[in-house]
Amino acid sequence: MTRVIYQVSEFTEQARRLVESEFDNVWLTGEISNLATPASGHIYFSLKDKNAQVRCAMFRNRRSNRNGQLKNGDAVLLSGSASIYEPRGDFQLIVDYIEPAGEGELRRRFELLKAKLAQQGLFDPKRRKALPGMPQCIGLITSPSGAALHDITVTLARRFPLADVVRYPVMVQGESACQQIADALDKANNEQRCDVLILARGGGSLEDLWAFNEEMVARAVHRSKIPVVVGVGHETDVTLADYAADHRAATPTAAAEAVTPDTAEIFRTLSALRDQMHEAMGYRFRVDAQRIDSTARRLRHPRERLQQQVERIRNCRQKLCDQQLNQLSRSHSELNHTLLRLTYCSPLQKIDLLSQGLDRCKHEIKRQLTLRLRTALWQMGQLNEKLNALSPSATLGRGFAIITTDQDGSIVRSAEQLKPGQAVTAQFARGGAVARIEKLKKAT
Repeated sequence: MTRVIYQVSEFTEQARRLVESEFDNVWLTGEISNLATPASGHIYFSLKDKNAQVRCAMFRNRRSNRNGQLKNGDAVLLSGSASIYEPRGDFQLIVDYIEPAGEGELRRRFELLKAKLAQQGLFDPKRRKALPGMPQCIGLITSPSGAALHDITVTLARRFPLADVVRYPVMVQGESACQQIADALDKANNEQRCDVLILARGGGSLEDLWAFNEEMVARAVHRSKIPVVVGVGHETDVTLADYAADHRAATPTAAAEAVTPDTAEIFRTLSALRDQMHEAMGYRFRVDAQRIDSTARRLRHPRERLQQQVERIRNCRQKLCDQQLNQLSRSHSELNHTLLRLTYCSPLQKIDLLSQGLDRCKHEIKRQLTLRLRTALWQMGQLNEKLNALSPSATLGRGFAIITTDQDGSIVRSAEQLKPGQAVTAQFARGGAVARIEKLKKAT
């Protein structure tokens, strides 16, 4: 059997990969022990039961407000991913979510009821009512002894002290809380005193906030004819009342800010509107003054207006004369152009041009005939001279003779045609003679 030998770092790395792939997202329940919260903001603890324990780490970016309340001995439900810390080879759980162990059933009930109410249309954004811009009366539904009442009262007094506040004290936690909240909402709608309602309480666990997750409260918020703003707990606390409300606020203070305009902002807006009004009035005054001046200029003396009309008629007459002269000049130019074209197109003009061309052709033909005749006569003289130089008479004149036989009169061109004693005739330039061949000489 082949042995596979690992380095320690290789073994811990492969073990970590194996553990992380097999236990990527697990849920555990147990009791917290060895809790440590260093300055880094991370949380380190052990999760144990009767027989075992496992080290856990929850990093700062995963913490929420309720995680800061953990203490040793708490029973919790958490989810996370298993891993191995390689430098020490420690097995640990990286925690993503943690809650008290009893919240699991409440969370399940919350999701079931949320799905049911959403299916029935209670959370449809289209049915949400708009909040009034400047409410004259604000209804406040909260505990008479909670911190939410103080925060909301202070915020309303600071931002918009002109609005009246009607309080509807209710319990916000406990068995009768949901009934009191629903009754307060119905009462406010029946009285029709308020322009907007605030339903609020401070933070707490899921169990503490459960009254706002009851179906009775969600339906009361939904059927309210008056806009409802819900501000329960902290940013991370979301209840079914939040989903059913016309507006959800992260905190009670934010709810008070949502229903009221800022007085300082109102004063700034009024100041801006006042400046705009002054500017608009100044502009209107300037426009009216210009209109009055324009009207006054139009209301001048009739004699001046008559003079203007006379001047206008004079200008029109001058324009009319100029136009007539221009038209006459254009017509004259067009007439001259037409006459010129007629002249060029006249048959007499063409006949005259053709006659001139014919005369030139006649003259040229005569000149060419004369020239060619002279050239022919000269060439004939040259040929005559050549013929005279080559004629037999001219040759005889230079001392030559033509020898012919007596038998047939043929010209003797070679001595081979003759025999000794043969009679021949010699023709000279002047006269001739009969001779007899005495002796033949061979050609050299």
